[in-house]
Amino acid sequence: MAAEALAPAKVNLTLHVTGRRADGYHLLDSLVVFADLGDRVHVAPAEGLSLRVTGPRAAGVPAGEDNLMLRAARMLAAATARDPGAALTLEKHLPMAAGIGGGSSDAAAALRLLARLWGRPMPDAGALMALGADLPVCAAGRPARMRGLGERLDPAPALPPIWLLLVNPGAALATPAVFGALTRRENAPMPEVLPDFPDTAALAAWLGDQRNDLEPAAAAICPAVGRVLGALAALPDCLLARMSGSGATCFGLFATDQAAEAAATRLRAAQPGWWVEAAGLWDGEGAA
Repeated sequence: MAAEALAPAKVNLTLHVTGRRADGYHLLDSLVVFADLGDRVHVAPAEGLSLRVTGPRAAGVPAGEDNLMLRAARMLAAATARDPGAALTLEKHLPMAAGIGGGSSDAAAALRLLARLWGRPMPDAGALMALGADLPVCAAGRPARMRGLGERLDPAPALPPIWLLLVNPGAALATPAVFGALTRRENAPMPEVLPDFPDTAALAAWLGDQRNDLEPAAAAICPAVGRVLGALAALPDCLLARMSGSGATCFGLFATDQAAEAAATRLRAAQPGWWVEAAGLWDGEGAA
């Protein structure tokens, strides 16, 4: 049967770069959540594997064999006893190369749908890491503490209600370039035991003592990141402004949906060329 799922935006509330291995891969410690907005992925039975890209942000999205959704589908197909097929459709709403896991979340959503269609289990973390460091957390689809290269996931502590204002200035940032611009790669991790958060203010205060270690490097490459952070921090009721992932998308943290929506309206008027979306947290519906 045909099926559809949300591929939610991934948001790194924190992102500590704690080291670099001899092979050049960086070690991370990150608190990750998912917004209740994103791309839509549709899967239907078919002969062979195919991908069609639609939606308001379809321009520039590769639909060929290098697309991460198709690579994920081929990996899962290789584990089946028959030659499965499926017609994949990606309805693209998130900016590309934006630090919110768009491609990884798309591939994870496709894998969840295909696993049900073909009657196969989801790939393990090792197989998912072969597709990208964000694949394990995107496949889990729930708030998590992500460590190592991205393969080590621990459940996040219970989070109070929060609302996010996601903002991208229309700039794409290549993750390798941002990591390459780091001036320090050995940084402190988050505390070993994360605290309980009785309310949104407590969470925001704790997050304020944490970091995204990629933020200075991204801002040096793309000065628009600094302008977005400044605009977010100046909004009424914004409790925290920070970049997600390797950028250039940044987020503001708000205690109520009304405050986030009001901030979105205000920022869209001031910066009509920016991508601005208010969101709550995704409840994981449809995740594995």
